[in-house]
Amino acid sequence: KNVSASCNVGIINGLSGWTSSVDDSPADTITRRFRYDVALVSALKDLEEDIMEGLRDCGMEDSACTSGFSVMIKESCDGMGDVSEKHGGGPVIPEKAVRFSITIMSVSVLADDEKEAVTIFTEPKPNSELSCKPLCLMFVDESDHETLTALLGPVVAERNAMKESRLILSIGGLPRSFRFHFRGTGYDEKMVREMEGLEASGSNYVCTLCDSSRAEASQNMVLHSITRSHQDNLERYEIWRTNPFSETGDELRDRVKGVSAKPFMETHCTLDALHCDIGNAIEFYKIFQDEIGEVYQKVNPSREERRSWRAALDKQLRKKLKLKPVMRMNGNYARRLMTQETVEVVCELVPSEERREALRELMRLYLQMKPVWRATCPAKECPDQLCRYSFNSQSFADLLSSTFKYRYN
Repeated sequence: KNVSASCNVGIINGLSGWTSSVDDSPADTITRRFRYDVALVSALKDLEEDIMEGLRDCGMEDSACTSGFSVMIKESCDGMGDVSEKHGGGPVIPEKAVRFSITIMSVSVLADDEKEAVTIFTEPKPNSELSCKPLCLMFVDESDHETLTALLGPVVAERNAMKESRLILSIGGLPRSFRFHFRGTGYDEKMVREMEGLEASGSNYVCTLCDSSRAEASQNMVLHSITRSHQDNLERYEIWRTNPFSETGDELRDRVKGVSAKPFMETHCTLDALHCDIGNAIEFYKIFQDEIGEVYQKVNPSREERRSWRAALDKQLRKKLKLKPVMRMNGNYARRLMTQETVEVVCELVPSEERREALRELMRLYLQMKPVWRATCPAKECPDQLCRYSFNSQSFADLLSSTFKYRYN
């Protein structure tokens, strides 16, 4: 069901696999895609030489390894922002696009008489756009849940069909059998919320990984365990749909922790480094303003006061660091803002020496932690910072909840 019967290998209609009803608007310009299995075959054939080289390096004779290959696939899906035509004149389509793509992360093989699988290929640059192959391009706004789920429905169906089956493919002149494991880790927080049926980012349930509400998150800044998974979300949606305990809307929301749509695609949600940088910079930018205005001494400052602090901060950053104010925090601004140099510049506007010291310490801890989520492989790239990470994050949280507690009450 919903798996495309189209056997031609080329680019197919992105709705292939849905039976179209009579009253469907002509959707033939909305999307184009490869059939999932065809795309995987093509990606594996591209790696043929690497796979053979890996087998030779591990001393596995060709003929011994024809089965037992497993392939780890990273799936990514993200909105591509504004793609409107400069001069118009094309078909009427949404001016946003979404791209769904796959990356082969690793290939391993379990030889017939062995106990342990051996990894024969690992993608050297897993975060590079060069290693990521587009599977499906859609003219759709990533916020349009209905259209997005209709377009990705066939992709999900094909993925599910492949989970249990094996692919026989000729590599190095011999037919070999591959199994695929899919990890949906390339989604940003907005997309995870959409795919997993969670309320949007303004929700009281702030986290895609755990169940904490805003109030709980500001009380407990360190100890959280991951409590959301695709399976849990599906079960919670069932409770939301059936309301077995006949609760009121609010009680029900609290029971399902903000899962109020049907989880549609299995993701393994993570927080990507860019959004980590941006989220932290937004918070620091607000702390800087509050410190300039000495909010820790005041009760409910007026809007005008707040505006004047912000203007002072922007002026100082522009004068000393040539940092122009931005409407929405972006990655480049965040990276420039989050430096020890910036703190020194901001400290010039902070009256109390004690508060300046606290700000410096906050940034120092932050810069100690940052390499850990920026690294592709922290254990190799920054082992020292990784060892200290837990300690640093607790010190960071202690500092926020004591010296800067006015922000988190």
